[in-house]
Amino acid sequence: MKFSYIQIITGFLAGVKKKFSKAANEDLVIGQLLRKNNIISQNQLETALAFQKKKLYQEGKVVRLGLIIVELGYADEPDIVEIINQNYKLSINSLSDNIKELLKIRRGTFIESLPRPHLPIWLKLSLITMLIIITTMFSLSIIILNKQEERLYDHTLKLGMVSLNYFVNNARIPLLDDDILRLNTLIKEAATVDGLLYAGIVDQHEKIMAHTNINKIGGQFQQFKNVTKISQQGEVTCFNYTLASGKHILNLCRPIIFDGKNLGKVHVGVSLDFITEQIHKERTFIIIVIFFVLLLGLVVSIIFGLRFSSPITRLLEATAQIGKGNYQHKVLLKRKDELGNLAAAFNQMGEELWKNALTQKSFGKYVGPEVLEMIMANPETTWLKGKKNEATILFADIRGFTSFSNENSPEAVVQVLNQYFEIASRIILRYGGYIDKFIGDAVLGVFGVPVYRQDHVERAVRAGLDLEKGLKRENHPLLASVGIGIHTGVVVSGNIGSQIKMEYTVIGDCVNLASRLNGLAGKGETLISKTVYRQIKDIITVEVLSPRIIKGQSDKIPVYKVLSIQERANVQADS
Repeated sequence: MKFSYIQIITGFLAGVKKKFSKAANEDLVIGQLLRKNNIISQNQLETALAFQKKKLYQEGKVVRLGLIIVELGYADEPDIVEIINQNYKLSINSLSDNIKELLKIRRGTFIESLPRPHLPIWLKLSLITMLIIITTMFSLSIIILNKQEERLYDHTLKLGMVSLNYFVNNARIPLLDDDILRLNTLIKEAATVDGLLYAGIVDQHEKIMAHTNINKIGGQFQQFKNVTKISQQGEVTCFNYTLASGKHILNLCRPIIFDGKNLGKVHVGVSLDFITEQIHKERTFIIIVIFFVLLLGLVVSIIFGLRFSSPITRLLEATAQIGKGNYQHKVLLKRKDELGNLAAAFNQMGEELWKNALTQKSFGKYVGPEVLEMIMANPETTWLKGKKNEATILFADIRGFTSFSNENSPEAVVQVLNQYFEIASRIILRYGGYIDKFIGDAVLGVFGVPVYRQDHVERAVRAGLDLEKGLKRENHPLLASVGIGIHTGVVVSGNIGSQIKMEYTVIGDCVNLASRLNGLAGKGETLISKTVYRQIKDIITVEVLSPRIIKGQSDKIPVYKVLSIQERANVQADS
C-alpha cells in the first residue's frame, strides 16, 4: 500500500510538472514580451514565474502569468492587453480571453506559418526547364517504347506465323503416311531460324510426332501452364505463357487439315524475352540521352537565367537608390533587347526625377510647399487661373527698420532680416498658411488659399500671436518691434504676371485692408478687423481700440488688439 501511495504522489507530481512545463513555455513568451516593452523588470518576471509555479503546486491548476503580474501589482491589465494586441495583432478585451486559441487562428496552420522560400529567377528557370525536359522526354520515351514493343511483338508474331504455315503446309503428306523421319527433318530445318525456340507436330491423338527436342518425340503432348493473352487469328491460336525457368514464350498453334479431316496440330514457340531485352536497351539509351539533354538544358537555362536575372537585380538596386533620393544612379547595361531599353528608360527616368527634384527644391523657395505640391501634382490644370476665395490675410513688418538699416552695416541688416523671415515663414507654414511674398521688411501670409481650411481665420490669428512671442524670444529690439495686421474676406487668387515671370498671389480689398491694419499696429501688436473678431470672439481676448480712418474707406472702421487666445489641440495639424 505504501508503494501505491508513492506511485500516486509521483504520478501527480509528474503530471503537475508536465502541465507547468507546457504552461511555462507559453507564458514565458508573454513574460519576455512584457519585459521587452518595459512593462515589468527581469526581477519581477522571475518573481511572477516563481509565484505561478507555487500556485500550480498548491492548487493543481495553471494561473496565467498575466493575471499573476496584475495580482502582484507589477502592471495594469489594460496595459498588458494592449501590448499583446499590438504584438500579435489580436483584439482581446481581457487576460481571461483564450489567447492561445486566438494565436492559433491568427498564425494559421503549420504549413501556412512556414516562410516561403525566396527563389532567384535563374533557379526558377532552371527548375522549369528541367521539369519540361523530364516531362517531355519521359512522355516521348513511353510512347516510343510502347510503339517499339508493339512492332517487335508484331514482328515476332509474323515470324512465328511464317514458320507455322510452313510446317502445316509441308506436314500433311508425311503425317498421313506416318513418316516420322520426314516430319523431324522438316522440323530440324526450321530449328535454325533465329528467335524460334521450339516447333512440334502432334497427331490427332495428341502424340508428339516431331519436335526440335528429340527427347519429346513419341511422348504425349502436355498442355501449357500460366497461359495469358489468348487470341485467335483465323485457324491460328496465339497465347503467351511462362516456363518454370522464367522465360516468356509466345506459342502459335494451327491444326493440320487435309480434305476436311483433322490430322493433328503444329505448335511453334517464339521467345518474347528478346523483346524485353531490346526494350531495356532502348530504355537505357533513352535515359542516357535524357541525362545529357537535361544537363545541357540545365547549363543553358542557368546561363540565360543569370543573363536575365542580373539586369533585373541591377534594376532592383537602382530602384532602391532612387527610393533613397539618389536620382543620379545609373544602370549600365549594354544590351540590344527589351532589358537594355528598360535600363535606358530607367536612366532617363532618374534624370528627369533629378531635374524635377532640383526644380522642386529651388522653386519651393519661391512659393509655399502647398502651392508647389499642387503645381507638381497637376501641372497642366487651370487651377492657377483667377478665382474668388475666402481667405485671411496676415501682414507683418518691422517698425523702425529704415533707421536701423541706415545705422548698421549691410551684413547686420541682412542677418537680422533673414532671421525675421525665417521665424515668420516657419510659424505661418506651421499653421497651414503660405508665404505669398516678402515686401522689403514686410511679410504677406495667406490662410485659406490655395488649400481651403474652415478655420483659416483662427489659424491666422494664432500664427500672428505666435509670431509675436517667437520674435520677442530672440531678445533683439528690432525683432520685438514687429506690427501685425489681420483681415479676412473675399480675395482673387491666381497666377498673375507675364510670360517671362509669373507669380501666384492674392489681390483685392481684403488684402489692402490687412495692409492698412498692419500700418496702424504698434511695436509687438496684432490688430484685427471686426470681421475677424466676430468669427472667433468666443476664443480670444481683445482690447477694443477707437475706430480709425483708413485710406480707401469712407467711414471709420473698428479695430481690435488681440491680447490672447484660448489653447486648443489639433490646430497645428499641418506642422
